Amino acid sequence: MQFLKILFWCLLAFIAAVFTFGNWTTVSIQLFGGLVMEINLPLLLLLTFLLGFVPTLIYQHVVRWRLRQRLSAAERALASTRSIIDAASPEPAPPPPSAALAPSTAAPETI
Repeated sequence: MQFLKILFWCLLAFIAAVFTFGNWTTVSIQLFGGLVMEINLPLLLLLTFLLGFVPTLIYQHVVRWRLRQRLSAAERALASTRSIIDAASPEPAPPPPSAALAPSTAAPETI
């Protein structure tokens, strides 16, 4: 399975390199105030990808951190509740051995 992962990432890197070499053109972007910025197309695409990916990644990490905090708080509460219940309830005593539970070897009486 690890081989397939490596193969996938190598294939993706190869496709990105071919796209980059095939589209190495300068793009003009009109900015505010009459400014014009010239940037290479692959770099522009990378910047727009990162502009959308990084905030989403940060949000996902924050959500996971919050869920871990909630889970650890719930586990601590459960452990304290279990310790309180274990301390409050006495240990059950084992039942005494009785003759009624032992198998009978005597024959039944007949009248």
